[in-house]
Amino acid sequence: MTGKPRIAHFAGPNATIQNSPPLVTSNKARAKYGLPPIANPDGTPARFDVLRPQRLAAPVTVYVEQFSAHPLERDACELYGPPDGYLDAQGHFHKEQPAGGRPVYEIALAPEDGLYPLPYMARQADKGAWEEDCAAAGAPAERARQAFYPDGARIFEEIDRLAIGERGFGNLISSRVDVDFYRALPPAGYTKGLAAAERTDIGEGDISPERRGRDFFSYKPYHLDSHEPRAGLSRITNVVQRALATGRYQGAIWTQGSPRIEETIYWLNLLLDCTVPVCGNAAQRPHGQVSADGAKNNIDSIDYILSRVWADAQGRNRAGMVLIQEQQIFAARDVQKGDARPGGYVTTGGHGGIIGAVGHDGPPRLTYVPQSRHSFASEVNISRLPARTLGVRHDGNAVTTMEVPIKDAAGALLDGAIPKVVIVKDGSYDMDDFDIDLEREVDLLARIERNLRHAPLAGFVVEGLSPYGIMTSTSRHRLMLRAVHSGMPVVRVGRGNNDGFVPARDRLLGGGNLTATKARLLLLACLMRFGALPPTANPDHPTQAEISAIREKLAAYQAVFDTH
Repeated sequence: MTGKPRIAHFAGPNATIQNSPPLVTSNKARAKYGLPPIANPDGTPARFDVLRPQRLAAPVTVYVEQFSAHPLERDACELYGPPDGYLDAQGHFHKEQPAGGRPVYEIALAPEDGLYPLPYMARQADKGAWEEDCAAAGAPAERARQAFYPDGARIFEEIDRLAIGERGFGNLISSRVDVDFYRALPPAGYTKGLAAAERTDIGEGDISPERRGRDFFSYKPYHLDSHEPRAGLSRITNVVQRALATGRYQGAIWTQGSPRIEETIYWLNLLLDCTVPVCGNAAQRPHGQVSADGAKNNIDSIDYILSRVWADAQGRNRAGMVLIQEQQIFAARDVQKGDARPGGYVTTGGHGGIIGAVGHDGPPRLTYVPQSRHSFASEVNISRLPARTLGVRHDGNAVTTMEVPIKDAAGALLDGAIPKVVIVKDGSYDMDDFDIDLEREVDLLARIERNLRHAPLAGFVVEGLSPYGIMTSTSRHRLMLRAVHSGMPVVRVGRGNNDGFVPARDRLLGGGNLTATKARLLLLACLMRFGALPPTANPDHPTQAEISAIREKLAAYQAVFDTH
C-alpha cells in the first residue's frame, strides 16, 4: 500500500479518448527493408519519422548534445554546469574535450525506465509496410488491428511517462493517486483470450476469446464499427456499482465516446448507490494525435476528485456525477455534445449546467450545486429497484400483467431488465390531410404492438413543440394515449435543447426541461422501479376507474421526473 488516494477507471465503449492514430511503419524501417518511404504530399521526403511510445528490450547508452533541448539554452550557458563529456569526429566519447569535440550528456537508458518515443519498426506478415489499421483498405476483421486500448492502463502510463505539467514535471497521475482499471464495456478486446489473472473485473478461470460487438465496441476501422445494446446498461451499472461498493475508492473516472458519454454519465447519476463522484471524460481527438484533449481531461478529473469540493458535511457527494471537459465541470443531467471539437459541449435546459471549473490556477471550485436528486439520494438507484416488477403483454385479445425480473439474488441488474423506450419526434405539417386516421401511423402502431409482444416494460418519449412538448398530430397523440392505456408510460419533452418546462397533461408525463435522450434514460429507470402502468380492458375507451388507476401510478413517475 502506498498511502496515496485510490481511484477507479472504467473503460466504456467507442471511446476516442482510448483510441490512437494508426501505427504506420517508420521510414527507418522502410529504409532498412527496402520499402517505399513515406513522402510529403508534394513527393518530397518526409522531414521526420513519427515517434511512438515503446519499450526497450535491453539497456543502451545514448549521447545527447548539450544545449539542444531549447534554442535559447546556450544563451544562458553561464548558468549551466559542465557536460558529462565530449564526442570526437568519429563519435567516440571522451571525458576531456578533444580538438573539435562536441559537449554531450551521457544517458543510460534501461527497460525499467518505461516507455520511450521511438520509430515504429513493425511490418506486415507479407513484409510490406503498415499504412493504416487494416492490412489493406476495407480488410475483414481477421486482417485488422485494433487502435483502441482494451482498458485505461496504457493510456494512464503514457500520460504519466510523457505528459509534462505546466511547471515542467511529469508523473502527473502516479505522483498523486493509485488507479485500478476496470473494463466495464470496453472499446477493445482480446480476440484470442486473456488469463483472468490479468483482468480486474471478472472471477477465476480463463477468458474466452472476446468478440467485436459482443464483448467490446469500437467505431474504427469504420467498416467494422459496433454499437452497444440496451443490455450494456446493466453491465455498466453492475461493474461500477460493485467496484465502488468496496469503499476502496475516493472517486472514479468513466471514459466513453464523446457523443455517447452524456447519456451514460446521467444513467450512472440515477442508478449508482454511492457517495463518491464519477467523472466522465471524453476526447474529440485520439490519444497521441496533435492537440489531443483527453489527457488533460483525465488529469482534471483526478484534481476534482482529490479536491473534495464535491463533498458535503458528511463527506458525501453533493454534486452528483459530472462530465469534466476542457476545464469545465458539467452536471450530468444538463450536458450535451454540440460539436466535434474541444470545448464542443453545451448545457441543456437553459437554467445552469456548468457547475464549476477545474484546471485553472488554484484548486477546483464549484459555483453552485445541482438540486436534482442523484446517486445515494436517487429514487431509482439500484438499491431501490425491486427484484421483480409488473410488466404487460398481449394475451390473446387482452393486455394482461406479468412479472418481470429486475435483479438477481445478489442484487445485480439483469440484462433482460432494461426496458424498451422509443423516442418519437413530432413536427408540424405531419398529417397527410384533414382527416384523422390512426391506421396511417404504421410506425407507432407497429411499435406498440411489438412492445406488447416482446417488451413487457416499455414506454415512449415524445419530442414535441417547444416549450410545452405539444404534439401537432392528433392521430399520433391518440396513439400515445392508446400506449398509456396499454401499460406504457409516455413522457413529453420540448424540441431539441428546450429551455422551458414541459408539464404533465392528460395522462402524459411532463419531462420538464430534459432533452429527449435524458428523459428516455429516466423513464427506463422509472419503469424498473415502478413497473408498467395498469392496462385497460379497451385502450381506446378506458373507464373512469381505469383512468384513475393510471393517474395514481403516474403520480409516482411524475414525482421522480420533477426531482431528478
